[in-house]
Amino acid sequence: GQFAMVWIPGINELPMSVMISNESGKAAFTVRKHGLASTGLFNIKTGEKIGVRGPYGNAFDIKQGKLLLVGGGTGLVPMMRLLTHVKSTDDVTVLIGAKSKDEVFFEDLANDLLKNNSHNVIISTDDGSYGEKGFVTDIVEKLVNESHFDGVYTCGPEKMMYKTVQSAHSRGIFVQASLERMMKCGVGICGSCCVGEDLACKDGTVFDGNHLSKNNEFGYSHRNKAGILEDYWILPVRFKLHYQIFCVKGMGTPKIVLTADRTLM
Repeated sequence: GQFAMVWIPGINELPMSVMISNESGKAAFTVRKHGLASTGLFNIKTGEKIGVRGPYGNAFDIKQGKLLLVGGGTGLVPMMRLLTHVKSTDDVTVLIGAKSKDEVFFEDLANDLLKNNSHNVIISTDDGSYGEKGFVTDIVEKLVNESHFDGVYTCGPEKMMYKTVQSAHSRGIFVQASLERMMKCGVGICGSCCVGEDLACKDGTVFDGNHLSKNNEFGYSHRNKAGILEDYWILPVRFKLHYQIFCVKGMGTPKIVLTADRTLM
């Protein structure tokens, strides 16, 4: 759940989850080209310098027994670190969600980290090009219906985490999510990472199901780079249309103007 702020000189600073390393006593970062800053970091060459400050944030409360880890995209990074802390007696299921086969990673690493455990690594792709076809949250719903888990952990796209938390929490299963938000300072000053009354960088990034179930923004909205609240629109939206008829003398055919109000169903 912990993260560091990584500075790419001349470009920007990014919050990044701390990844495990093959070298003892070291940590790593997983970089995926997306925006200007992540692309700049991806293109850093050996010998060039970056800035790192942290770590910040809290950590997962690791249960023992039957565990379910759900990750998507770079949200798999804290899931891999969490795997290094499970007990050899734990029965662990890892769900990896991706859009297509080309975006599936860490499958081999997950299997290697759990080689001494009873475990199962399940892949789900939206287009069915690898593993099971469909959304990873559909598999979550199926698994929590079929058996009881002692702990569920998730990180990735917020719509995925929201549905995972709902599936587990509604059944009384302990669940935690590591939230991803726009971060600028990383220490609770700027407020850009707020989720309702919570600051993801200072109060999180890890929150449990009880807490998230009371947060009106989690799964519904987020703040963009300008700090403006935007909807995820994860629920069906019903539009109520209103119309006004304007008839101006000498203008011929009346003009009809439509407006719409949106409400979540």
